Amino acid sequence: MRFRTLLFDLDGTLVDHFAAIHRCHAYAMGQLGLPVPTPAQVRAAVGGGLENAIRRLAGPEHVAAVLPLFRAHSAATMLDDVTVLPGAHEILAAGRAACAKTAVLTNKHGPSARRICDHLGLMPLLDGVFGADDTPWLKPDPKFTTHALVALNANAPTPLLVGDSPYDVQTARLAGLACWCVTTGTHNAAELHAAGADEVFANLGEIVTILAP
Repeated sequence: MRFRTLLFDLDGTLVDHFAAIHRCHAYAMGQLGLPVPTPAQVRAAVGGGLENAIRRLAGPEHVAAVLPLFRAHSAATMLDDVTVLPGAHEILAAGRAACAKTAVLTNKHGPSARRICDHLGLMPLLDGVFGADDTPWLKPDPKFTTHALVALNANAPTPLLVGDSPYDVQTARLAGLACWCVTTGTHNAAELHAAGADEVFANLGEIVTILAP
C-alpha cells in the first residue's frame, strides 16, 4: 500500500450520522424556543466541533444552554439511524490487509465516536479513534494530529488523511500530510478542490481501488 498510516474523518467520511446530528440540534434548540435549523443549515455548520456548530446555528449567547440538551439527547438516540458509508469497511480492511495503521481523527466527542464505531463493527478494523475531549485540541490544530500519529507510532512514510471538508484539508496541510477527500459529506468536489485537497473522489470505494489495486 502506498501509505502506511490512514487517518479518517468520521462523519461524512466513514459514517452517515447527519440525520441524528440534525435531530439533536433541532431538539435542543426547540426545547429553548429557538428556530429549528434545517438539515442543510446543520450540514453547513458541522465539522469544527459541537460548540462551534451550536454557535453558528443558535448564536454564541445560547451555546451554554443548548450544549447539555444536545448531549443528553444524543446520548439517548445517537445509534438510532447511523449507517456506514459505501466503501468504509472495504478501505479499512484493505489497510489492515496491507499492515497499515488505520485510525479515526474526528471533532466528534471521542467516547461517542468510539461508541458509533463499535456499534457499526468498525472498531476491529481500527488502531485508534481520536476525538473531541480526548485531548485539549481539535482539528485543524496540528497538535491533535501529532498526538494521534505518536499514539499510532506512525513515523514514515507520510500518512494520508481522508476527509470530506475543508477542515480536513486544513488539518492535513498544517500537519504536513497528504489529503484525499470524498463528496459523501458536507462539501462538493469544487469546494474541496478549492480548499486544496490533493485528490477528490465520489466515495471511499474509489479510493480502495487506488490504494490497494
